[in-house]
Amino acid sequence: MLHHRQILGIIASLGLVMGMASGVEASEQSVQHPTSTNQFRSIEQPLSLKIGVTAGGLTLIGLELWWFLFSKKQVNTR
Repeated sequence: MLHHRQILGIIASLGLVMGMASGVEASEQSVQHPTSTNQFRSIEQPLSLKIGVTAGGLTLIGLELWWFLFSKKQVNTR
């Protein structure tokens, strides 16, 4: 059975790997400058980048919840 530190390490590692993979993909895309600067236009992002950002965010939320809920020692009250 995995201990809390091992689970935390696995989750953090996966988050880093996903972040690095999505960063490489984002840097490989070509940048096109719009001709009009006074209006915004929608930029379609690849599905893998959306999944990577979502997974990274969920990983950070999970780590925060774990830290707040499970990192403190339980106090025995009588």
